Formats: sequence, C-alpha cells, structure tokens
Amino acid sequence: MIKQIKNVTVYAPECLGTMDVLIAGGKICQIGKDLELGQNVGVEIIDGTGKCLVPGFIDSHEHIMGGGGEGGFATRTPEATLTDLTTFGITTVVGCIGTDGIGRDMTALLAKAKGLEEEGISTFVYTGSYQVPVHTLTDSLMKDIMMLDKVIGVGEIAISDHRSSQPTFEEFIRIAADSRVGGMLSGKAGILNIHLGDSPRCIDLIERTVEETEIPKSQFLPTHINRNAMLFERCLAYAKDGGFVDFTGNEDIDYWETICDEVRVCTGIKRMLDEGVSSDQFTISSDGQGSLPIFNEKQEFVGIGIGKGSCLLKEVRECVKKAEIPLEIAIKAITSNPARILKLKGKGRIEEGYDADLCLLNAEDLIIDTVIAKGKVMVKEGKPIVFGTFEKPKAD
Repeated sequence: MIKQIKNVTVYAPECLGTMDVLIAGGKICQIGKDLELGQNVGVEIIDGTGKCLVPGFIDSHEHIMGGGGEGGFATRTPEATLTDLTTFGITTVVGCIGTDGIGRDMTALLAKAKGLEEEGISTFVYTGSYQVPVHTLTDSLMKDIMMLDKVIGVGEIAISDHRSSQPTFEEFIRIAADSRVGGMLSGKAGILNIHLGDSPRCIDLIERTVEETEIPKSQFLPTHINRNAMLFERCLAYAKDGGFVDFTGNEDIDYWETICDEVRVCTGIKRMLDEGVSSDQFTISSDGQGSLPIFNEKQEFVGIGIGKGSCLLKEVRECVKKAEIPLEIAIKAITSNPARILKLKGKGRIEEGYDADLCLLNAEDLIIDTVIAKGKVMVKEGKPIVFGTFEKPKAD
C-alpha cells in the first residue's frame, strides 16, 4: 500500500517546513509540497496537520536479550519485546551484551536480533561483551565483522569499571585495530563501543590509543559519558577535540541524579553546544533492558534498576522543553548522528530513497502519535497495532 503523509512539518532532521511525504515499497519516494497522485492510484492518506515528522529513532545501545546478573541469577533482566521498542519510536536497534558474556552469548544475541527483524524493525549488533579477550561467534572479531551482516562493530567493552576484565593497553589497541580493519574490509563502521565505569581513570585507554597509535577518534563511541560529573568533564574535552560520545538516557533521572551524581542529558548536551562541540558529535542511547546496578563505596551490590527504551524521546523532549535546544538539533542525537557514525545505510534521515522509518509527533508536546517501520504502520494514535509473536494486545 502506498502511503502519503500530508501537511506535516518535516524534520529531516533539519526543518524542511510543511510538506507531503510519499512512501512506497518500504522507502521514502518523494518529499514536496501538495503532492498530487493519479486518481486511480490506491493511497492511504495520513493527516499530519499539527504534527512533526521525524526519522525513526535509532537506539545504538540496547540489551535486546536482557542483561544484568550483578546481584545473582534473579537479577537477570528480561528481553526486549517488539512493542518495548516501537511504542517509543525505535525503528532501528543495535543489540549488545554487557556484564554477563557467559549466560548470554553471540549466538543468542544474533537470534534475538533476527527475531525482531522478522517482526518488523531493523536490527544490528556488536560482537563481544564487557570481557577481554572478546567473546565472538566465529574465531575472531575481525571475521565476525566481515562475515556476519548484522555485526557492525565490537562492544560493549568495559573499561574504568570494577566489572571489567581490566584490559591492558596492548589488549585494548589490538581490539581497536582489528575492529577498524574489519570495518574497512566490509564497508562497515567497525566501531568500538566502550562502556565507561565510574573509575577516575575515565577514558585514559581511549586517549592513550589516539595519542600513541594511528587509530583515530572516529573508531570509538564511548557510552555512559554522563554517568557522573567527573567523567562528563573528561568526555566534554574529548568531544571538543573531535571525538564522538554517547549519552545514556534515563527514564528516572531525578532518582539517579541524586544518588549517583549523574549528569542530566539535556544539561550535558546544552553544555556541549555552548562550549562549541558540533551537534554532529553526540548520540543518545537507552541502555534499554540493561541492568542499572547500585554499588556502595566498597563496590558491594546494594540494588538494581533497569534501562528503558522509552527514555530516548523523553530526553529529546527535555532538551527542547527544559534546555531550549531546537528540535532539529536535539533529534539528531537519536537519528542522523548514530546512522552516520555507525554507517547504517538508508537510516536516520527523511530523504528520498531512504528507508521509510518515521515517527509522527504531536507538535505541541512531542508525544508519539504514529510510528512507521520499513513503510508499515506499527503504532497508531499512540498505541501499538503490530505485536511481537508472543505479545498480546492490551485491552483498552
């Protein structure tokens, strides 16, 4: 079915003004004013009056098959369902493995990603987990990147964290080098997705790699940079010098900001922009379905939360409403920026020939009205209409 979204304010992510957008075959076919089609052509019309049209959201760091376990087996977090993602505008997700690289492995991660793809969204994965040596599916991380279509890089490798494998500098640069070459040979990003803990060492290993080797900053995407104020300051300087950085969204920031000194995403992005960091340098991811463990000063486990994909739009909304950052800049952090940094072809923009992954937001409050993935309507009037294989529609 051909679809035409009419009379909608388009953020591509740059604002294009009021336009019509024509969708067919899962692609964006045409963008223009007052598009007219032949009378005999069957077209589903979607009225965009009073709404904003933005690219479908890209969650570049989500534990799609669950994570956790830091407090024992009962603290393993559940898998993501299709509507855990689509309800909140996520049409492309990059799956990863965290602390537990034993109970959860690459075979299971790829299977989960393929399942979500069959249900209607686009999926990619990182090979590996916190651990070094990297746990791969084939006999090397370079081969995983080159020969497995969904693998776009390595991660999340943990540094500056008591849960990490405490990789040496030599181990770290070998991973970065192999990931880079694997990406070059396969036309992929070969990104090294780095989990940052709360140690004062912060991003030492990344900085040293860039200073002492030929590997460029563009090979790294450190995440959780807003974990605490100290880490944020280091990452701010890194971004000012041209590095990419990833903020972790939080649905319950008022709680975590108090107990963990976490930097609110909108505050951090506003600070970066004010200090001259390009709006192309940062992304926001959810850490969805990942565990949010709490440790005391002795690094003893005392509690746990769970990441939620719903935080992505919430953080963009706060950027616009609280920090007065224009929507066309804020939305880049979950659309065009991750698409460009991770080399996700056809994603992250509203442009002719690109995949028809789109979100219609109410202009006044930026609440989701409609979500389209690969040209198919997944959410309508804020409610999911397409469900995962084992999901049941909720009664009104």
